[in-house]
Order: sequence, then structure tokens, then C-alpha cells
Amino acid sequence: MRKSLFAIGLLAISYSVQAQVLCHVDTNANMYVSEGTLVYSGGGLQTRDNGILDVHGNVMVVGAAGDAIKTISGAGLGSPKTDGGNIILRLNTPTNTDDASTYGQLYVDGLNQSDITGIVSKEFRTKKNGTGNYYQQVGLPFFDKTLSSLSTELGKTFGTVRRSQNEILKWNNTGAVADHYTSLTTNTSNGSEYYMLGSNNNNLDVSSSLHTVNGRPYATFASAATLQNGGNVTFGPGGTALNGYNEKYNTYLQDQFENSATPWGGTYGKNIYQFGNPFLTNLDLSRIGYAEPATGGVTDGNNISNIWGVRYDPGTVVVGSQGNAYSTGALIQTYDATTKVPVGDIGMIIKPMQTFVLKLRDNSAQTLNFNTLRRFNSTVRAETTDYSVTAARNANGKVGEGTIKQLGVIGLDVNGNEIARTYYVVSPNAVTGHQTSVATTVQATAGSNIIGTFEEALNGGYDTNYTGQYWLYINEANESNFKGKNVKLVNYDTGKVKSYKFEIRENGQLVPSGTHLLSAGIGFYYKASNGTLQPATQGGIAPNAVASYDLYYGEPSSVVLATKETAEPSRTIVVYNPAITNYIVRFDPNWKKADIEVYDMSGKLVISKKAVDASRDFVIELDGAVKNSYVVKIVSDKGETVNTKILK
Repeated sequence: MRKSLFAIGLLAISYSVQAQVLCHVDTNANMYVSEGTLVYSGGGLQTRDNGILDVHGNVMVVGAAGDAIKTISGAGLGSPKTDGGNIILRLNTPTNTDDASTYGQLYVDGLNQSDITGIVSKEFRTKKNGTGNYYQQVGLPFFDKTLSSLSTELGKTFGTVRRSQNEILKWNNTGAVADHYTSLTTNTSNGSEYYMLGSNNNNLDVSSSLHTVNGRPYATFASAATLQNGGNVTFGPGGTALNGYNEKYNTYLQDQFENSATPWGGTYGKNIYQFGNPFLTNLDLSRIGYAEPATGGVTDGNNISNIWGVRYDPGTVVVGSQGNAYSTGALIQTYDATTKVPVGDIGMIIKPMQTFVLKLRDNSAQTLNFNTLRRFNSTVRAETTDYSVTAARNANGKVGEGTIKQLGVIGLDVNGNEIARTYYVVSPNAVTGHQTSVATTVQATAGSNIIGTFEEALNGGYDTNYTGQYWLYINEANESNFKGKNVKLVNYDTGKVKSYKFEIRENGQLVPSGTHLLSAGIGFYYKASNGTLQPATQGGIAPNAVASYDLYYGEPSSVVLATKETAEPSRTIVVYNPAITNYIVRFDPNWKKADIEVYDMSGKLVISKKAVDASRDFVIELDGAVKNSYVVKIVSDKGETVNTKILK
């Protein structure tokens, strides 16, 4: 092996002056980069004929203007070889998707885009974003790639008919719409764009077989992406305005960060930006909200001061009634507005060809520098890790201040598999109860999830002003004024969620297994509606996931535990479901039957249903073309009443 590598080195030297490449793999040669290793070339890179650079680990090409990346055929300077199969980024476990396998990565820096003519072959196998008719969310990290080439590479024929689930869509951040390509001879030009590939009746298979996608890698970007005027359109009452394709915004546009009872007012749908990973390395988004520390510390060169959160791993993408799509089960991370410590689904590594979504708190101008986010490792940088792509340790200090504690509650099925999760966050800066300011909240809504928490009253328990309006995927409370008071966790499907597992973090970092007490000597607790108070520990299991649990930060007093809430409200809620472009009633788990009446604002009864089965959601079938407001009255068979409004 040493002899072979030495021979390759001699070949590289012999070509370095003339061809402006430092590493050359000649005809019949195979340079193997094993998993976990790093190969560095301080200049260009080239293969000839059937020479192969077989990358299972990491390759860095760091050069200057005039250096090149080439795949060539023939003698002398050679002619371009464009069919791929020479520089191969492997999926190291080809029978698995990329979330369960390591993979080869390529980092390019300092080269001009015009000097990168070589074709890189990226092995691609990833989780499907749905079943049946859906759209696979992808980034395309290849410059000047003809879109029609994806048909051969991914094993299906793409078309140009909108809403056929065979088309290729590209997200438009300013217009808040997915534009479709009317010609597949179009070539890519912006590596950070967010693409959606149609799958009609499962005719796009990215998970059960290995594909290879070919193209020229992107050079480093000349400038950062501008973040301003995201969703700069008028959505209309209830999101009923039409985009340029005569589709209602409320059929596809999502904003899980807003928790308003009137979800198309305020900043709902605004200041959202969707991107694809433009590079053939991982991106680490974990520190994009931090400013350059004044007294040392680490930074990625970004400072998105108004960042609210990130949505990544799209989950399941569902095609709505008008052909557009929205996701369910996506991972969501939000940021504390003061310290920028992340909460929620922490782990912001975006793999090559993956996508992500940013939500900002306002429309003030920001930038995102993709170049400095690249990282070979599959985990986010520690607070004392530098921002080179190899992330060597340094001695800089801690970024941020304050301590943010997070309890993750993971719903498990009868076999111990995760099927749902929710988060409860406390900190010195967090606000107890309903938030009206988007400038500070870290909360995110639960939507149609099957577990979540309800907004807390200032003295604990349900805030009855909001129980019928929204509930939360990420909930927050102030650690001082809410210590020892309860947040209500509700399980809407006890037939599926059988137990809970706890995941505890402090300042974004997992605490050691079995830990209960955190740095302040205080921990989280839980109590089932039919149980006793128990300490929540890292990795611990609550074996009986009944319909209602109390969550605490800080042990409640015996007086509080002995006090029974005099009027526990119903957990019946009305939430919007984009899949059907209508609202649904999600019933309290203890309800059996219910009567439902819907009135318009003149007092006219427009819907009346008796003895509705409360074991499943009820669709409120309103005319989507009518812009109106409604009052919904829901009465259980035991006389419990819920009144709420729908504003369209």
C-alpha cells in the first residue's frame, strides 16, 4: 500500500506544473481513501481514463486560482471525461440510507468554478419523504447540472406538468411558492436552492436501492446568501389568497413556530427561507446565531441575530388538496433569543443533498455564509471546537451565557420504538405563560402531533384561555417563577404511545446517562394522572403513558401535589390541517361522543353534527372559497363544553 501511494505521489508531482493539479490518479490506478481518514491536496485533483479516486473518508482540495479539478481521457493534457465513475463518494453501508451510514465527502476551497470541470459521482440512498404521491426534498450540490439527467440517475422519468407529482419544483423564498420547471434541459446554477422531486404513486425510489448522482462540485461561494423579504407576499384572510399558480397559500405553506389562534396574521409565513446543502460535505448549523465573541470563543462567521428556529429532516411530505405539499414529523430546533443556545431537536447537521428551513423573528437584513459551515464530522461542534472543516480542538472560551435546561419526552410504542416527541424548556430568560412577542419565544406548535403540552397558567396547569386554540411541541417557562409548578403533557393516542423516554440537555448538551439534578441542583419531575411524583433522569423510562401527565422543573411542594384542580378543562382543540385545507376537531382522550355546532358571525348555524365519534378527528367542512369567521361549539356526552373561533 505504501508503495502504491508513493507512486501516485510521483505521478502527481509530474503533472503539477503543467496541469495545475497536485494529485493525479492515472489510467488503471485506484486511490482508496478509507473511512475515517483525511487526504489533503494543497492544489488541484485529476483522474485519467479509468483511474479512480475511491472516497470512503474525507478529501480536502485547497488550492488557488488556476488550480483545477479534472476528470480526463487520453494522453497529454487529455480531453474532458464527463460520464462519471472516477471520483466516487461512497456510501459506506450501501444497504442502508445515509442516516444509518457514513459516507465519503469532498471539500473544495480556493478554486475558481471555471476550473472545476471534473465529474464527481455521489452515491445516494436516503429516507423517503412519504409514500404514494409525495415530493422528495433534496439539495443538488452540482454546478451546471442538467435536470433531465436526474431521470436516468434516480430511475424515473421526470416531467414538466405541475401537480402531476412527476415534476421538479424549486422553492422561491421571496414568493413563498414552489416554482416548477417547464423545461428539463435547464441547468443548475445556485447550489443552495431547495428542490422537490415528484413521486407519483411511489415511482421515485430513493430508499430501497443505491443511486449515483453525477456532477461538477461547487466552488466556495463568492458571497453569503441574503436573508430578507422571505414570504414577501399577501397571504389573504386565513391564507386563502392565490399564488401565481392559482393555489391557496394555506394548502402548503407551514409555519410551526407561530402559536397564534389566528395563524395567518402577524408574521405567520413571513421571514422563512428554505435551502439545500450546496456542498459535498456536511453543514453544521448549530452556531449560526452567535456573534463573534469579544473575548475569544468560537464562531462560524455567521451572526443571524434574529434567528428563531430551524426545521430539518422534512419527515413525511404530504400532497394537499391542490397538489402542493407540506411536511409532518419534521425536526424543529429553536434558539434562545439572548444566549442563542439551541433547544428542541438539537443536532443540526445537514448531510450532502439534504435540505433545511430557517425562520427569522423579523425582516431585518441578515446573511448566511455557507462556506464556513462545512464539517466532516456527523455531530455538531462543541463550544470549544474551532470552525475549520476538520474541527480541531482549541482553547477558546465558552460562547453564550446562562443555563437553559430542556426535558425531551419521547413517546414509544409497545415495542419501544419512537413515534412522537415533545419538549419542555426552562431558563432565566424564558417567559411563563402565553407569549405575544416573537422577539424572545423559543416555542413551536404541535399541530397534528399525538403528544404535546398545553400553555401553562401562571400558577401551573392549563391556561384555559388557550386550551382550545393551540398546543405546543416546544414549550417554555421561566425557571424562577415557575419552579415546582406543572406543565400539562397530553397523549391523544394511548393505543399507540405506551411509554415515555426522557432526554435531558443543559445548554444544548446531553447530560450523562442517569442524571437527574442539573448544575443548579434542581431537576425535572413527572407525575402521571394516576401516579406519584417521580424524578426524570437522562434515558429514564416512564412505563405507563396514560392520557395526561404533569411535568415539573423543581420538586413541587406537598401542598401543591395535594391540591386538585377544581375545573380541569377539556383537551379538545380545533387545529388547521393543510392536507385537507380545513380545520379539524381533535377530541379530549377521555371523550366518547360529542355534538358539534358551527356558526358564522351573523349567528347562522352552518354545521350541526350529533353524537360524533370522539375516537378520531372530526373534519369541519367549511367552504374554502368563503372568507369568514366562525364560532365552534363542541359538547361532550357528559356535558363538557368547548367554544372556540376560526378566523379565515
